[in-house]
Amino acid sequence: MQKCSLFFISLIIILGISYIDAFTRNDFPDDFYFGAATSAYQWEGAADEDGRTPSVWDAFTHFGDKSNGDIACDGYHKYKEDVKLMAEMGLEAFRFSISWTRLIPNGRGPANPKGINFYKNLIKELRSHGIEPHVTLYHYDLPLTLEVEYGGWIDRKIIEDFTAFADVCFREFGDDVKFWTTINEANIFAIGAYTERVVPPGHCSPINCSTGNSPTEPYIAGHNMLLAHASASKLYRLKYKSKQRGSIGLSIYAFGLSPYTNSKDDEIATERAKDFLYGWMLEPLVFGDYPEVMKGILGLWLPVFTEQESEQVKGSSDFVGIIHYTTVYIRNSSPATSLLPGDSSFFTDMGAEIIDIGNSSISKEISIPWGFESVLEYMKQSYNNPPIYVLENGLGTLHNSTLQDSERVEYIQAYIGAMLNAIKNGSDTRGYFLWSMIDLFELLDGYETSYGLYYVNFSDPGLERSPKLSAYWYTGFLNGTIDVVTQEITQLQRNFSASFSL
Repeated sequence: MQKCSLFFISLIIILGISYIDAFTRNDFPDDFYFGAATSAYQWEGAADEDGRTPSVWDAFTHFGDKSNGDIACDGYHKYKEDVKLMAEMGLEAFRFSISWTRLIPNGRGPANPKGINFYKNLIKELRSHGIEPHVTLYHYDLPLTLEVEYGGWIDRKIIEDFTAFADVCFREFGDDVKFWTTINEANIFAIGAYTERVVPPGHCSPINCSTGNSPTEPYIAGHNMLLAHASASKLYRLKYKSKQRGSIGLSIYAFGLSPYTNSKDDEIATERAKDFLYGWMLEPLVFGDYPEVMKGILGLWLPVFTEQESEQVKGSSDFVGIIHYTTVYIRNSSPATSLLPGDSSFFTDMGAEIIDIGNSSISKEISIPWGFESVLEYMKQSYNNPPIYVLENGLGTLHNSTLQDSERVEYIQAYIGAMLNAIKNGSDTRGYFLWSMIDLFELLDGYETSYGLYYVNFSDPGLERSPKLSAYWYTGFLNGTIDVVTQEITQLQRNFSASFSL
């Protein structure tokens, strides 16, 4: 999911390119993966083909006058074409998700042979081109049948159903998949789905929604996500890991967080925000329980782990997936103003206000690389330096703006440079995935804003793909022909214009 609007580009240029030293692909470890990412609903399309049934994402996007992912990029039919583009670009890994309802149409019970075949064929195609598959099990697409039956993530029944879904994935694809992420950005998903109503299933308090309870549901859903992740992880380790030799982790959305002023109150509020936004998921995974500050503030609203659950959750992630786009300022506030529209219970609990970096009339969120580096450093210092995969990072621009996306190139250079700085300082970061491989259906912006390295003409029946300048740059970086910083952007643009018709 992408929480970014258009960024304040001049600030990125000032604080981005000048911030990093020159580097090449060879400055990273040999076993480091550079890749790109998509998710099933945003890329596949074929919403009602070959046995797939609706998910909550289908229901969410079809409510009211919204765009949807019924066709999206048609990756379901065009996956071979897209894998060929990945191979030509030199991608070392590809992150994608598995549609639960394509694999198990009723949410539980028999698996769909056509769904199994699609993902087996996709994985085989990736492998045949030397591209490592990195699979996310859950990317917002809960089977609608389970949401209707018992409320999905706010009921503990989800733990058994999610584990059974994971079992099918491990069994059918695990011989060729070595990296599994159970749940996509669990923290922001719980907030967005159960208090801010910006992601499916879109719950919030009855004042604004027909379904939900904002003071409690995000914490219940988050708790069940942790237990479901731990259950799937336990299954994998007991039943599959010795043979398949893969690893399994959970991902979180990680804002860069910085005090708005140098006041003690803002500094304390920033630490509290880190506990709520990072520690909520990571402290149970590393230490077996929620942060003390959350327990003190939330009291009975925060679910409690039994001793057995605590032991199962603790150590259940072989790695942490980090999704990062933007850095924000934190100001002490009571009550707080929500970053996202709608009911603000979570942010009120957190007691911190999100302040834009830059001119809010230009952008709601500004991304600068020092915030990214600070996130990686904080993970190292606070959570025993876990292995980290940066599963999403990228820049959104207006979809039909230009193929000469030099601002995206500048952004990518700056962020990869910041990541390299963190690695040199001891961060155990092992992979980086650009969001996104190609232009997709975006959850918050539909088809208005795009993050892709490849442009997709959504008006064309064939959904033609065209490389952007950023694809040209990423290719050069990966094959070693581009030395970052010493390569002039203007020269890159001239070379790109000579190679591709705009």
